[in-house]
Amino acid sequence: MNQFKLKEKTYEKERAFLSLYATKSYESKGRLREETPCPMRTDFQRDRDRIIYSKAFLRLKNKTQVFFAPDGDHYMSRLTHTLDVSQIARSLARALSLNEDLAEAIALGHVLGHTPFGHVGERVLALLNPAGFRHSDQSLRVVDKLEKDGKGLNLTFEVRDGIVNHTKRGNPATLEGCAVSLADRIAYINHDIEDAIRAGVITADELPAESVRVFGRDTSARINTCVMDIYETSAGKPFVKMSEEKERALENLRNFMFEHVYEHANRLIQESAERMLRALYRYFEERPEELPALYRETASENVPQAICDYLSSMTDRYAIGLFKKLFVPREGSV
Repeated sequence: MNQFKLKEKTYEKERAFLSLYATKSYESKGRLREETPCPMRTDFQRDRDRIIYSKAFLRLKNKTQVFFAPDGDHYMSRLTHTLDVSQIARSLARALSLNEDLAEAIALGHVLGHTPFGHVGERVLALLNPAGFRHSDQSLRVVDKLEKDGKGLNLTFEVRDGIVNHTKRGNPATLEGCAVSLADRIAYINHDIEDAIRAGVITADELPAESVRVFGRDTSARINTCVMDIYETSAGKPFVKMSEEKERALENLRNFMFEHVYEHANRLIQESAERMLRALYRYFEERPEELPALYRETASENVPQAICDYLSSMTDRYAIGLFKKLFVPREGSV
């Protein structure tokens, strides 16, 4: 079979089976730079593959989700969180007859720009950089400017839009982007609860009673209830959202997690991580010429941005190793 006919068959399936409100691959607004199309894959399938094979994606396995260096093998990392979001987003897209390839590509790329040490790292860089720092903006910067030695991945408009707009404050241009935004909240709230219970920070009995009544007591029940509610609320509609009751119950869980977990879990370790990142930031602020070559061109115009590019790219263990190299005297060196 001719390779181009394989892609045309995908287009035919999209025309036949996708919702009126779905984003069709053949209607993409295109890339930042024109390039020869793949004869077999749609543009969204190609974007998904580019993200999976990127260096930033590989680094997610060694970046903290919530619990830094946990004593156990079953805690979430940025990579497992990303896979969670991808699975929930694909389930939503499939149920709502949206473009599953687009939803998957957005989900796989949505935290490529996240810092080491979880949201502690994001908070530190936001305070130190005069322009602020948001991981959603940095994720877009990774795929546009930093990957492939500064060339970027040259993704489609729809994937880039979904990545930068995946947070609650965002406004995605596609329903697939809306599905990923909801999937992200569902994934991190529910699996962070699971990790917090595993770590002994909270117990299941402490969860808000109303949210337990609405969603159930365990992770599977909560996620299934969320997905079913989004389907029942959004099927055949020009939007993707939860019912007001489920939205309130999910927000209650999120507020509970911020109050009891995110601001308190591993407090001593969080403070250590904050000190390390502050020290590294100040070090390169005074010595931008010591930044790796990829970041020095940016530093010639915007030192804070170059430092944020470098620090946010680090895994937890790389940041710790660099801190030790720069600030901890080696045995026999004094």
